[in-house]
Amino acid sequence: MSERLTRLKEWLQEKTGQACQLTPASSDASFRRYFRIELKQGSRIVMDAPPEQEDCRPFIHVASLLQRAGLNTPEIVAQNLDEGFLLLGDLGNTTYLDVLNPRSVERLYADALAALIGIQAGVETNSAELPAYDEALLQAELNLFKDWYLEKHCGVTLSVEQQAVWQEVCTSLISSALEQPMVCVHRDYHSRNLMHIEEGHNPGILDFQDAVIGPVTYDLVSLLRDCYISWPRQQVEDWVDGFYAQTIQAGIVDADKVSGKQFLRWFDLMGVQRHLKAIGIFSRLLHRDNKEAYMQDIPRTLVYVLDVSQRSPELADFYQLLLSLTLPDHVS
Repeated sequence: MSERLTRLKEWLQEKTGQACQLTPASSDASFRRYFRIELKQGSRIVMDAPPEQEDCRPFIHVASLLQRAGLNTPEIVAQNLDEGFLLLGDLGNTTYLDVLNPRSVERLYADALAALIGIQAGVETNSAELPAYDEALLQAELNLFKDWYLEKHCGVTLSVEQQAVWQEVCTSLISSALEQPMVCVHRDYHSRNLMHIEEGHNPGILDFQDAVIGPVTYDLVSLLRDCYISWPRQQVEDWVDGFYAQTIQAGIVDADKVSGKQFLRWFDLMGVQRHLKAIGIFSRLLHRDNKEAYMQDIPRTLVYVLDVSQRSPELADFYQLLLSLTLPDHVS
C-alpha cells in the first residue's frame, strides 16, 4: 500500500503541479479508497481504485451519462486508468444521512426524487451501453442472502422443503422486477451516496459506477426504504404515490397500463429483493472483508423484509420460513 500511495502522490504532483497531502475522505464498502487534497484552486477528491479489483471506466462512463442528463456528479479532473487513479471535483462531506430529520426530509427527498426522475427520463436506455439488470444478476444478488447471511453468518442450512420456499420467493421477486418499465438504475441511491449541497444543485450524486438498465422502482426503494434510516410506512407510501404521478408526467410509466396499486406492489417486492441482497452484502463485508460496521444495519433491513412479506400473499410461506429460523437480527 505504501508503494501505491507513493505512485499516487507522484501522479497527483504531476497533474496539479504541487505536493499533495492526502486526507481520508470517506469509507467505502468496496476496494476503492477516497482522499481529499487541498489545491490552490480548492479541494479535490482522489479515487484510488486498484485495477485488479476495481475498474474506473464504468464510473467515467456513467458520470458522463448523468452529467448530460443534468445531474450533479463529481467533475472528472484527471484520470490514470492504468493505475486506477481519478482526480475528481469535491461535492463536500455532508451526506443526506447527516442532515435528514423529520423537519428536513420533505425538502431533501423532493430534491432527490426530482433528481431520480432526471436519471430515469434523461438517460436513454437503448444507447446508454449499460448492463441489463437481468434474471441472472437478480438471482445472484438474492443468493447473497442465502450464502452469506443464512449459511455463513447464521449457520443455517435450508432443508429440501425450505429450499423450495426460497426458490419460490426468488421466482416471485425476479418476475415482479422484470415486468416493470426499464430505466437507468443508479443501483445504490440512498442517503450515504447523496450529498447535501448548501449552495448549488442538490443533491450531489456519488457511487454510481454499478448503474444498469433495470426496474423503475429499484432506486426509489433504495431511497425511501433506506438501510440506514427509516420512515413511517404511510409516509413512505405517500412518497411512492407522488413519485408514481411524476413518472406518468415524465412519460416513464403509462397510467393506462400501470395503476398506482400495481406500482406500489412492484415497489414492495423490489424492496424485498434489494434488502435481502443488502443483508447478504453486509454479512459478506464482515466475514470476507473484516468490515463489521454494516452489521448494525441488518436489523432495520430485516424489518423491511418481514413487514412486506407479512403483507404479501405471494410471500406468506417465506414469511413463515423467516420466523421459523429465529434469526439473530430479528427485532419484533
